[in-house]
Amino acid sequence: MRPSRRELMKWVTASGITLGISRLSLADTLGFLVHETLPGRGVSRPASGRVDGVAKATGAKLYASDFRAADLPGWPGETSHALLVRAADATHVYSGLDLERLGKLAPPSVVVTAADLERIGTRVPEFYTGDLFCPVGKTPLYLGQPVALLIFDTFDAFDRARLALREDNFLRFGAETGPVPGANYAAFRFTRVAGATPDAPDIYSPIQEGWISPGFLESSGRPIWQPLPVAKGGEYVKGATYGEDIRAALARKDPSILTLARDFETQSVDPMFLEPEAGLAWFDSASKDLKLVLGVQSPFEAGSAIAFLLGEAADAYKPSRIDAQFAYVGGGFGGRDHTPFPLYVALAAMFFPGRPVRLAHDRYQQFQGGIKRHPFKMHSEIGIDRATGKIVAFAADHVLDGGGLMNYSTSVAVVGATGATGIYDVPKVDVTTVAVHSRGVTAGSMRGYGTLQTMTALEVLVDEAAAALPLDPIEFRRRNALKVGGRTMTGNPYSVSVRTPEILDKLDRHAIWKRRAEEKARAPAGVLIGTGVACSMKDYGTGADCSLGTVSIDPEGRISIHSDAVEMGNGIGTALANRVALHLGSIADEVTVAQVDVFDALGLFTSGDAYLISQEEQDTAARDTGWVPAISSATSASIGAHVGTQAAAEAARVVFRFGLWPAALDLWGIAPNDPRSKQSDEAFWQDGYLVMSGLSPLPLKAIAAKAHARKGVTGAMAHAFSRWAWSQATFAIGDQEWTADIDALAIQLGSAAFTRLDRSAVAFPPADYNRIGTAFSSLCGTLVRVEIERATGVLRIAKAYSVLECGQVLVPEVVVGQAQGGFAMGVGYALLETLPPFEEGPGNGKWNLGQYLIARGSDLPLHDLEIEVLPPFSPKEPPKGMAEVVMIPIVPALLNAIFDATGHRFNALPVTQAMLKGVLA
Repeated sequence: MRPSRRELMKWVTASGITLGISRLSLADTLGFLVHETLPGRGVSRPASGRVDGVAKATGAKLYASDFRAADLPGWPGETSHALLVRAADATHVYSGLDLERLGKLAPPSVVVTAADLERIGTRVPEFYTGDLFCPVGKTPLYLGQPVALLIFDTFDAFDRARLALREDNFLRFGAETGPVPGANYAAFRFTRVAGATPDAPDIYSPIQEGWISPGFLESSGRPIWQPLPVAKGGEYVKGATYGEDIRAALARKDPSILTLARDFETQSVDPMFLEPEAGLAWFDSASKDLKLVLGVQSPFEAGSAIAFLLGEAADAYKPSRIDAQFAYVGGGFGGRDHTPFPLYVALAAMFFPGRPVRLAHDRYQQFQGGIKRHPFKMHSEIGIDRATGKIVAFAADHVLDGGGLMNYSTSVAVVGATGATGIYDVPKVDVTTVAVHSRGVTAGSMRGYGTLQTMTALEVLVDEAAAALPLDPIEFRRRNALKVGGRTMTGNPYSVSVRTPEILDKLDRHAIWKRRAEEKARAPAGVLIGTGVACSMKDYGTGADCSLGTVSIDPEGRISIHSDAVEMGNGIGTALANRVALHLGSIADEVTVAQVDVFDALGLFTSGDAYLISQEEQDTAARDTGWVPAISSATSASIGAHVGTQAAAEAARVVFRFGLWPAALDLWGIAPNDPRSKQSDEAFWQDGYLVMSGLSPLPLKAIAAKAHARKGVTGAMAHAFSRWAWSQATFAIGDQEWTADIDALAIQLGSAAFTRLDRSAVAFPPADYNRIGTAFSSLCGTLVRVEIERATGVLRIAKAYSVLECGQVLVPEVVVGQAQGGFAMGVGYALLETLPPFEEGPGNGKWNLGQYLIARGSDLPLHDLEIEVLPPFSPKEPPKGMAEVVMIPIVPALLNAIFDATGHRFNALPVTQAMLKGVLA
């Protein structure tokens, strides 16, 4: 018997828990599904702008932190509160919590520790391997590791305890042990040697040979990168030998080759989303239902992790059903993707049954416990032929600090390494990367995802190389830009448009660049002026991305959309509405996001690991028409338009082709044997009317009514999977075959229930595509002009320009907004933000916005930032991810502008006012 998605969850956890995952929005006494959609029935649809704009601007309860128990139908009226106590010491044995002293100030009703989790039999999901609470008698794994969860019946007691714990130390520690040692999270080497000509096969590349890791470590735990002459690790030896040859060639003193070797270091920073992590949970011990309200980027994972956590717990602590509802997210930037926070929310409810419990970080707690960006240390070497200005070789070594838990360190290391050559075509590349464990706060997913660090180092190095040749910086980039069909450092070409020449031409022609010498000459006394340029690519997608979507239309022509994509400020709801409108002619009346279990009609199940599965395993599994490599994936802004809207768009195509189009033919009186009946691609929507040459325009409402009367297809539900290419399947709809970039489909006829269609053929992207590393990429170039006061080091960004491409633009305002926000984040990263490592950093629990500086309006060129978005490469080009790439070139452009102004190159971030003043004194 084939398990459904829900049954699979139950079987995998061996728990008997029924898991429900749904979207939460406007709380009311009515059911959630009535009010969770935006704009919602009875609310005027926006002609343009965001479907969630009115709700957000008017302060509707949308976010997890907004809700209390009294807001939720059927919940008890009172809310209790919990807080996590975290260790600010990771070098001494933890001896326990001084509850007696704390109890005199604010006695907790319940205290949950590691001993309690062991007593009731919880399990830690594999992704979060490590102690959820540091046990008494052990040294904390990392700074900020929780040691206890305190639950308070009243808010007043909770608030007193929160303030007391901030001001005083109630934790006891014993003998000094030093930091707990931990193995490296990952170590990889990416080496490519191109063939003699651009069309020749590579001599060696990761996509041909597979990814390699060193098999030996030094006593310090660091990898031994040299190819050792031993039988073990033969595959590594082969690749490493080519890599060492590249490095030896760079080390030679060849006068015809310009060689530069530089070190660069980036810092740890906080995602700084507007809403700190928050959640609300209630365990009804009578019904054994666990209900949660959460705000995360990965709903499916969060629900699954909670089910695994409690799946084998003692009977009193094991829910029979988990109902996880997901609110809007007040900013994510990766920091809410696979976060352990939901596990603690669930535990708070289980240990205080009968009372809803709220767990919500304040900003101090978010700094101490939230996921951070990885700091990188990089050594880079580049070789350039002096005669041609062409890059001949590049090598780099990356070391990134992953902090106390692995989280996404392996993935960040890979993405940073495979993006280390940026926009350039480099025939010989050798990059090593190692993600190390430390006692620091856990680092994980964050906007830019490794490439922000490595491409900043690259673009600063490229600028220095251009100056040394000498060659105009844009001309140098133009000569070395990767062309369409050119191979990346893993050995594969991008499968999307590569528009580097257009971007560089835009930069070259812009007034900021053209007038740079003139502006420098006009600098007033005591002011230095500099102009900088940078250009970056950023991959989007992970190699195992999923999209779930349902589109339906009622007899009145009202469109409803359901999707598993998460709204976190990225405008995904509006993107869904706009992309579906391309096929159905109108903005949806209802858009519901962050849903997972409303797609049961598809009968999906999965097995194995989408990243590690072999081709044989995939082929065998795919024989079952309900199997897919993965069901639902986390949302990041970079894949929102590309992945998040895919299933809904394909569902809309089905509704049009097999529901609205036959209905329109009926209304026009066109017979099935009329050639025009086959010309659906020639029809188009205009102002809510379906238009076709020589025929009267038809209003959507009339077509929808006819489609329902005919019992045609009025709804479609789809699943799509991408491994650097979309899965593709064929389905029989009526007497016709339909092939689309989806792998599961259910349809609704008239007002009937959805019925799954078995696929007659399916092609999942080959398992070997996991070797690619990246096949999708967007591009952004940036110019900045800075003015620096010599006496004070104060830097002002006088003018800036970013030009980007992102394929089909679904919501132009959101694209520009993402670019503006990316610019602000880039400024903060380059000039302001930093978190010291270890005891002086956020893990000590003392950090807030008093110490942590972020970019404010006064730091930005509010009226002098120009954003240009290139039109799609072709009318049929799909959306591309762009939310990350718009941040990356800002950072090196600022550093290059600082050099142009001061003559000094900085090799570490951030470049602060004090540092500028120091070099100018």
